[in-house]
Amino acid sequence: MHAEPHGAATGRIGGPARLRMLDALAAASHPLGVSELADVIGVDQPRASRLVQQGVAHGLLKREVDPDDARRTRVALTDDGRAVARGIRGERRELLTQALADFTPTEQAELARLLTKLADAWPTRPRD
Repeated sequence: MHAEPHGAATGRIGGPARLRMLDALAAASHPLGVSELADVIGVDQPRASRLVQQGVAHGLLKREVDPDDARRTRVALTDDGRAVARGIRGERRELLTQALADFTPTEQAELARLLTKLADAWPTRPRD
């Protein structure tokens, strides 16, 4: 793959939850608190705290004071973190393009329709 620098960086931080964390922070319109980040990426708060610590140690994340509550911190991507997140998205887009190469336009449209239907039906909370 041609995105080797990003692949190397994601290899350092690797793992599905870590990649979801970078993606979530890249997509967020503002820095996120650790609890908010935990909810977004689907892990508990202690796991999110560890992921953030690792991201900070790798230079991909930075902590900043929450302007609404100085006792709390929020998490944001560093420039390196943004570059890794862009690389992850580019690699996914490239892999998806390769996977869909043998699909006809009609099959691609049907897949999109079915995935939209699945997403619309997806439960927002687990049932008790």
